[in-house]
Amino acid sequence: MSAALDQSTITAYLRPIDRDGLLKFAEAGRGQPERRGTNVVRTVTEGQFRTLNYVGDHGPVVVDEPLHLFGQNTAPAPGEIVLSALGGCLAVGITAVATFRQVRLSKLELRVEGDIGNTAAWGAGGAGREPSQMGFQQIRVFVTIEGDATREALDEIVRHANFFSPVANTMRNPIPFSIALAD
Repeated sequence: MSAALDQSTITAYLRPIDRDGLLKFAEAGRGQPERRGTNVVRTVTEGQFRTLNYVGDHGPVVVDEPLHLFGQNTAPAPGEIVLSALGGCLAVGITAVATFRQVRLSKLELRVEGDIGNTAAWGAGGAGREPSQMGFQQIRVFVTIEGDATREALDEIVRHANFFSPVANTMRNPIPFSIALAD
């Protein structure tokens, strides 16, 4: 993380979120801590490994594989999309915690790296692997953050957001997972 900027050098802050709305959302969470929502994505394969992933009313999120993995290299690979989700979730959390603590941010960038292998060839005749040997084996996140707070305060915001990140916790913690043919 970079050091907080001297306020005299800040030319602009990032567009803020609604702090009052955030506080109401937090109050609702305290009132119903077991409340959950459901995210739904519909994935349609176009051919080879290229898929169109539909989320709500948005245009499709395109996912592909690089040429060396038999894709067309027209879009990010699935693992890159996962890392994008992690980076996005952490950025949302950092912004929310900074807003809650009344810290204005002038810069927030995350670099997310993940070490992944595919020696099992998706289970299509590759190396014999156990589930724990597949998927990301290590993930590193580097946060560049600047705002009207000390480096220590910014570091605590990042740590706090990481602890409460839904996507980071999904990746850290085992979760029930099922897959079945649709009716």
